[in-house]
Amino acid sequence: MSEQERKTVIGVDVGGTYTDVFFLNEADGACDVAKVPTTRGDQSQGIRSGIQQRLEELGSISTIVHGTTVGTNALLERKGARCGVITTKGFRDVLEMRRRDRPQTWGLWGNFEPIVPRDLRVEVSERVLADGTLLEHVDQSEVQAAARNLLETGAESLCIFFINSYANDENERTAVQAVRDIWPSEHVTASSEILPEVREFERASTASLNAYLQPPVGSYLERLEAGLRDGGFGGQVLIVQSNGGVMAVETAQRFPVRTALSGPAAGVIAAAHIAGSAGFPNVITCDMGGTSFDVSLIADGKSALFPQTSIDFGMVIRTPMIEITTIGAGGGSIAWVDRGGLLQVGPESAGSDPGPACYGLGNDRPTVTDANVVMGRINADRPIGGKLERLNVEASKAAILKHVAEPLGLHVMAAAEAIIRVANAKMAGAIRLVSVERGHDPKSFSAMPFGGGGALHTGALIKDVGLKSALVPRYPGVTSALGCVIADMRHDRVMTINQMLDDLDVPALDRQMSVTAAAGQKLLEEADIAFEGVVYEFELDMHYLGQTHTVTVPLPLSFNEGATGVTPEIIRDAFEITYRQTYGRLLDSIPIRIMNLRVTVVGRRPKFDLSILAPATEKGMEIQANTTRQIWAEGRWHDASVFERLTLPEGAIVSGPAILEQPDTTIFIDPDLKGEVDRFGNLLIARKDEV
Repeated sequence: MSEQERKTVIGVDVGGTYTDVFFLNEADGACDVAKVPTTRGDQSQGIRSGIQQRLEELGSISTIVHGTTVGTNALLERKGARCGVITTKGFRDVLEMRRRDRPQTWGLWGNFEPIVPRDLRVEVSERVLADGTLLEHVDQSEVQAAARNLLETGAESLCIFFINSYANDENERTAVQAVRDIWPSEHVTASSEILPEVREFERASTASLNAYLQPPVGSYLERLEAGLRDGGFGGQVLIVQSNGGVMAVETAQRFPVRTALSGPAAGVIAAAHIAGSAGFPNVITCDMGGTSFDVSLIADGKSALFPQTSIDFGMVIRTPMIEITTIGAGGGSIAWVDRGGLLQVGPESAGSDPGPACYGLGNDRPTVTDANVVMGRINADRPIGGKLERLNVEASKAAILKHVAEPLGLHVMAAAEAIIRVANAKMAGAIRLVSVERGHDPKSFSAMPFGGGGALHTGALIKDVGLKSALVPRYPGVTSALGCVIADMRHDRVMTINQMLDDLDVPALDRQMSVTAAAGQKLLEEADIAFEGVVYEFELDMHYLGQTHTVTVPLPLSFNEGATGVTPEIIRDAFEITYRQTYGRLLDSIPIRIMNLRVTVVGRRPKFDLSILAPATEKGMEIQANTTRQIWAEGRWHDASVFERLTLPEGAIVSGPAILEQPDTTIFIDPDLKGEVDRFGNLLIARKDEV
């Protein structure tokens, strides 16, 4: 099939419980969705199953964009490769020493096992000084001997981490070349290639985690591509990065550490596009899946990027990523009573197998989903995901009775509502963490709930946090998959400069910026994808002399004909603007230091018009509930109207209590709230006196 005949773009988000697929036909703008259970043993099987629910012929697909959790799961479950490290003599224990922190801040003890055990961390003689001076050359034969020793102990991948290689990577490059001559695979990582930035622990951690993930992520992507090719697929596969951009499979196999949190990042990208189109520049995304609740803040239409994160204690990844706060409060999160008699929800989850008690697949402990089923908010005869024909309400009641109601002396309905309230409180706390504690007023923000369960808890979050409203997208259950379709291709690079502004070698900085921008542009070209345009972003991490923390300063520069036009005056003006915005005043008499250079190259992919998601029903048509159903809320039963959400016309107003059902999710509108459908098919939920 020719490129002209391939018209379908597919976004795929793999969650802990479900795999979501969004289909977009670029020829006519038609779209469709699918949701299937995640296949935990091999996620690629679930992806193929989801695609084939709507497309038997894979040859019509031009691009598949995939948000993957393979890397994240491997880190959380510690199921990566057996990895070795070759490092500078005297720095064998950098991974173990970390920042001298502890798992429990106020505890007197704590255990930590680094991802690479000590017997797989080998030292060699070499030395580079902090200013880049090469004091001692590395011996290639010594490096090869260390690599052979690691191979004999079963190492599958290798990280080479030399001290101060960010300032001069000659020894690391020499060592990598020596190792590649004898290493049986491509799974070799150099710390200066992953993170050429000052701070030895963060660089060592990020590089070793990259090597740890190369075999499992690489083999998964190979299986995925092979399975798709066998089915007739001849297009391009792209992988979502943690920074919200996408990259080619080959890049993902070299830098799998960039895929951590890629699925949630795609959801934030979709939320920003949907909210911006609907006229909501300030939103807080609330992605509730089967195992977790992910929160991120979008202010003035822009998501917040964070330079590093910790996947688990001591497992630090320093690479640009969308700032996302995750808690264990998904639909499958298990409710339990602790030894002190307090009700808890999560972090343990029933996942997709065995799933909530209502699945009837062997779990007898109650989950958030079980509570929603018992309270009538989820239709037991219409479960999402296609895994079951019907949910077992009695199994949910029995689980809640045994594990929550009886231990707390409550009747079943009160216990179910207590589970929901505890889950809501945890979610509200996560929202306050990214808003109130960062100086944002919740009244200026709207929630955007998505994922399979987010829209069931919208009303409580509006009231508990004091949010202005909530905007529920047209297809909440597959929003992250939609985000995969619209994400741009993006490459970030950071490197340490460590110079005073007054002594800055401006021509050298301009060359570094230009070379880095050109390298990012080359990666875009190698992806063989059509872009609407390419954007170059240049930033400097700067501070006043004597300060520990830096501010990230965006520079108003472009990249034309191999030059950026950077000058000290441009840098100083940009720094003063950013510093004043951050801290309110300048420190005029103190010299300014430039610590790091950050270069981002973005290939803008076409954005489809969200009006294609608009309701097909004519605007102004009278709406009528399909039926009514009793739901439990605020300590009593209510008669709730039940609507087919996707048939509601633009302008339709639904007064709570109400249930809106669709194939990928269920929306619950509280008794004191109303919902209104906008021109894109989104549902705006607010207090009755504000809609």
